[in-house]
Amino acid sequence: MVANESKAKRIQSPCVGLCSTTVGDRVCRGCQRTEDEIRDWFTLDAEARAARIQALDALRVRVASRFLHVDDPACLEAQLIRHRIRFRSEQPSLSRAVELLRVGRTRMQDLSRYGLRLHASVARLAPDTLYAALQEALMQEALQRLTTAPTEPSI
Repeated sequence: MVANESKAKRIQSPCVGLCSTTVGDRVCRGCQRTEDEIRDWFTLDAEARAARIQALDALRVRVASRFLHVDDPACLEAQLIRHRIRFRSEQPSLSRAVELLRVGRTRMQDLSRYGLRLHASVARLAPDTLYAALQEALMQEALQRLTTAPTEPSI
């Protein structure tokens, strides 16, 4: 019971251990949070963190859907478990696929073995090239959010 209680009290984070804000990026290439969101993450209440995680998942789904489709979510989940890639139970399959590509892009060959199918427009891309294109699109959309997000009033 104690283990379950401590697990419930843990603060969830979209961090994947690849923070590029430390090298000057305004948006992290790993989790797509802004430098302010990363800095303030532990001051947010659970509801605000959950909403931000959902928004980040939605971003990944929107962008990844331009490149690939999940044909077999169970196969994808089994591969994530097999390769010890962290994911959340409520995380959408396409968001999970982004993590799989991030970690395994240099070792993967046949994406169908992972329950994934490329769209015809990118069908000839190798997984590492696909991930580079996907990552660039994620960064463009995440950076655009910086210019369109409402600014907080000064105190």
